[in-house]
Amino acid sequence: MGRVIQSPEEFAVIGENIHTTRIVLRKGRRVTTLADGTEAVAFRGEDGEALHLTIPEHIKDTQPYQDGQVKHFLVAVWKGLHGGPAEQAEGAAYVHFEARRQIAAGADYLDLNVDEIAYELDEQKAAMRWLVTTVQQVSSIPPSIDSSNTEIIAEGLAAYDGAEGRPMVNSLALERMDVLDLVMEHDALAVVSAASMAGMPKNAGERTRNVREVMEKALSAGMSLADAHVDPLVFPASVDSANGRAFLDSVAAIRNDFGEEIHLSGGLSNVSYGLPKRRLINDTFCYLALEEGLDSGIINPLETDIGRVFRLDAESGPVKLAMAVLNGEDEFCMDYLAASRAGELG
Repeated sequence: MGRVIQSPEEFAVIGENIHTTRIVLRKGRRVTTLADGTEAVAFRGEDGEALHLTIPEHIKDTQPYQDGQVKHFLVAVWKGLHGGPAEQAEGAAYVHFEARRQIAAGADYLDLNVDEIAYELDEQKAAMRWLVTTVQQVSSIPPSIDSSNTEIIAEGLAAYDGAEGRPMVNSLALERMDVLDLVMEHDALAVVSAASMAGMPKNAGERTRNVREVMEKALSAGMSLADAHVDPLVFPASVDSANGRAFLDSVAAIRNDFGEEIHLSGGLSNVSYGLPKRRLINDTFCYLALEEGLDSGIINPLETDIGRVFRLDAESGPVKLAMAVLNGEDEFCMDYLAASRAGELG
């Protein structure tokens, strides 16, 4: 096996939360009703003062809102693009709030995604320009420009002033190798996805083959191993009991193939989707992945503390149950779910 990190400080955190898909619950603790009846998301300003991101009327007509959810970053970006001066300031303050929180929690990059702001490409491109410009007003770390569209990535890279170091691109994959030109042009690091032209990989073997192919092209173009953060792709264990182990085996195989310089990463919290006690699953998954050679992650550092992962008690009952889920040894997660219902997971 290649490199296995020895301390939390060696782990690269790509803070995932500044993303227009993110939700808060209307009945959750962050959504409140102001004295005049306006619904808003509560947050704090730079000096700790209580502020509110008010929810526009048109958002209330959307399906997520009707389902009890508020896409809070979508609201903030929309206000930044289309609101009057007060609303623009409100949207910017909200983005600044989250950027500061992610950085304080240990993020090394801030992943920025606006794809869901609209269907129109011009609107998406304008949103990415606004978001990058707004984040860099307060950020002390580089952005990770994240989009499913190469043109939107190009807009984000063009808007970044470079003051906080080399940017990252999320992501480079066989299905869109044109992103490689942007990576080289902007001297960027890259999240390298295991997706292929045919879609998502089904097992560890497909993941590993796809990564080998895309890395061969990237290295031939002059990209270095150290600039790649490979994402073998994490899928929920609740959907298929083989998903956790497939990712872990991919991490081990890619680390073995490429050695110590390359970085192994991924959207780790995806594995716990649909399961109770998600933090337990996420922390245990990260623990297992670190053993296989993971040294990077697209995570929310406010929820996944790498220091806490290093202190995980691998012999505790709840962690063993989570390991069984992630290793594919608990079919349909039945034992884990029974333990949760019995209050045995802590």
